Amino acid sequence: MPGENLSRDEARERAALLSVDGYEVSLDVRSATGAAQGDGPRTFRSVTTIRFRCNEPGASSFADLVAPSVTAVSLNGRDLDPSEVFDGSRIALEDLAADNELVVDAQCAYSRTGEGLHRFVDPEDGEVYLYTQYEPADSRRVFANFEQPDLKAPFRFEVRAPEEWTVWSNGAGERADGVWRFAETKPISTYITCVVAGPYHYVTDSYERVFEDGTRLTIPLGAMCRKGLAPHFDADDVFLVTKQGLDFFHDHFDYPYPFGKYDQAFVPEYNLGAMENPGLVTFREEYIFRGKVTQASYEGRANVILHEMAHMWFGDLVTMEWWDDLWLKESFADFMGTFANVGATRFKDAWITFANRRKAWAYRADQLPSTHPITADIRDLEDAKLNFDGITYAKGASVLKQLVAYVGQDAFLEGARRYFKRHAYGNTRLGDLLAVLEETSGRDMSAWARSWLQTAGVNAMTPQVLLSAEGRVDELAVVQEAAESHPELRPHRVAVGLYRRTGDGALERYARAEVDVDGPRTVVAELAGAEAPELVLVNDDDLTYCKTRFDETSLATLREHLGALTDPLARALCWSALWNMTRDALLPARDFTGLVLRFAGRESDIGVLQMLHAWANSALVHYAAPDWRATGGRLLGEGALRELRDAAPGSEQQLAWARFFAAVASDEAELALLRGLLEGTEKIEGLDVDQELRWAFLEPLAAHGAADEAALAAELARDDTASGKRHQVRCLAARPSPAVKAQAWAQVVESDALSNALVEATIAGFAQPSQRELVAPYARKYFAAIERVWAERSIQIGMDVVRGLFPSLRDSQDTLDATDAWLSAHQDAAPALRRLVLEARDDLARALRGQACDSAAAGR
Repeated sequence: MPGENLSRDEARERAALLSVDGYEVSLDVRSATGAAQGDGPRTFRSVTTIRFRCNEPGASSFADLVAPSVTAVSLNGRDLDPSEVFDGSRIALEDLAADNELVVDAQCAYSRTGEGLHRFVDPEDGEVYLYTQYEPADSRRVFANFEQPDLKAPFRFEVRAPEEWTVWSNGAGERADGVWRFAETKPISTYITCVVAGPYHYVTDSYERVFEDGTRLTIPLGAMCRKGLAPHFDADDVFLVTKQGLDFFHDHFDYPYPFGKYDQAFVPEYNLGAMENPGLVTFREEYIFRGKVTQASYEGRANVILHEMAHMWFGDLVTMEWWDDLWLKESFADFMGTFANVGATRFKDAWITFANRRKAWAYRADQLPSTHPITADIRDLEDAKLNFDGITYAKGASVLKQLVAYVGQDAFLEGARRYFKRHAYGNTRLGDLLAVLEETSGRDMSAWARSWLQTAGVNAMTPQVLLSAEGRVDELAVVQEAAESHPELRPHRVAVGLYRRTGDGALERYARAEVDVDGPRTVVAELAGAEAPELVLVNDDDLTYCKTRFDETSLATLREHLGALTDPLARALCWSALWNMTRDALLPARDFTGLVLRFAGRESDIGVLQMLHAWANSALVHYAAPDWRATGGRLLGEGALRELRDAAPGSEQQLAWARFFAAVASDEAELALLRGLLEGTEKIEGLDVDQELRWAFLEPLAAHGAADEAALAAELARDDTASGKRHQVRCLAARPSPAVKAQAWAQVVESDALSNALVEATIAGFAQPSQRELVAPYARKYFAAIERVWAERSIQIGMDVVRGLFPSLRDSQDTLDATDAWLSAHQDAAPALRRLVLEARDDLARALRGQACDSAAAGR
């Protein structure tokens, strides 16, 4: 990574000096097939012509390119010596004219890390597939450019590819004389240009829209995946959600989709969930389901489709100037994804998923030492890469939901419409959005922005209830607190709900009031005189972004009657609050686990149920007292099996409990049942053990030494696919052997031979909760290796290694001390690397506090 960084100051200087008129990019990827070209990286030819203006003739600047070699560079007809002007990541440009033409002929490297032009060989049939992924700054690995979001320009791409391939890019394309040529794009940023090439399975459809003025819009639709996944590809459902989303955004944005066609490519070994390249959105192929999944998976896919579609306006049409304002696209897309899911598709309960899952990501990120305001201080590209986080996405979306409550939905959407029309194909900052919202709402947005966008941290709200002698509410107040490190108490629009049990035992809301909470204590006058509640739910209906706490009466009610809450959103909010209390060492892990075992079986929302499974497992692994883990594991295993057997045959709940049972199975009887289900000697009515579920059952067997290398090889022979290979690699690394761990460590840390997907799989298998002693020796090796890994590997692989191999299972004060020692001794390490280590340290310290809380509960 040395030399590849770009600072905000450098970007600003270049943007003040240059403006770009257009790019012509010619790629020759015929080298992707056939034998490699010797000992070096496999490369392809990239020829780029950039026409740009300089407002200070005679000045100097630079273009960006990360490539093994440059064959030729020409500036305004002058041939430059590549060895003099190219340093491996930048091309020096001296004595610029007012109007300039730069031509760069380079040999660029195919990627195996998902950055740049990724090359994948399908083990199933040997076919080669290519796709690009650039955000935030990897298009320079494919063609020479000015790699920053505010130097937008039209692009023309042409690609030479093997005869039997099809090639796609942002614009419509056709093949002539062996070359794929694509229509010129509108002015867009470099990071959202895209090329996909290979023998993809491709399905087409179209979208039609007639507007009120009689004009007709026709958008050609396409969806593609590897040939090996074609039998599983439900393109009809992808197109259904796509059309519903286009209708929804046309209804609400009053700006027709501006980028011509709309292709969606599901690609292998993808680092992200998806990427909003206009006209050619790319997704991780795991969104094509090879086995039975719950509706939560379909809802999640729909949410991602709509999230990326929202980017066509928020991010692609109008783009932030620099990554400080990344939220201007990601927060909006995250909010709009759920907003459209509820408003346009069959997933009417998507706000429940948002409250339970997305906000959990935000709450965790906002309590890390690396927390930052939504409008962040992004000094350089490494900062930018790490800021695709829970704050930029989920907290930002939560704040926008609060903003809609603050200014009203109509004013919010009218602000968006003016924003698109005023800044189409341009770049913006925070103030540009606030200006239109002030116009449409009539409110001063500056105070709101200061509190919500320019400060960090999450507030916590707790109800205080005083009852009269007659047993009614004398006074109900909301107490707001903030962490000492981030003391801002924000203004909130919240709903407060009062709940009591009915005659049939249901726990239902009987009173509700909305109130503006501002400051440390706010009295909810509207609820005075109400009947005494058994449960007070602050932030009922999830209007704001805060951690919810409970008074003693409410907590006691939830311990006994959580399953009786009839409203699924209220139930999800209570579960989320209880989980936050567990993470904050306010609720013992064994208590949270007990609540899951007692009430999760009654959970109707499948997404919430699957989240509870993940939280219960995390509570056991990280927050439970070490001497209770065996007991907790036994209880979870017994409870999961009981619910699995009791679930309706063939239901989503049965599938979810089967996967959870596999995740927590540990004793001989449980492992024997998993083996029997694999071999067909055991049956559970309605449970279809398909290929994906087989791998889910095999991992715990491998981790406990009950499935050896031969068994995993046999399973791969049964599922000899790219997906099967990833599963096998994870299971191989999970085996309880010192030699296995040493080999996995060497493959990830000491070698760069594995692709990004196999690095991820190996890391996932390496550290098993049942193998704490086995992986303990790697704590010292981790701290000795991470600075070298960060320096030598791509930022994506560096992030995977630093996050994934942190010795969190060696959860002791010794590990905390070792982490502090590394941080103290490496004050000058890359800030992004230090941030990752600080985050892991905070998670470990939080786990130790949780374990202490859980230990204290043992003596109750």
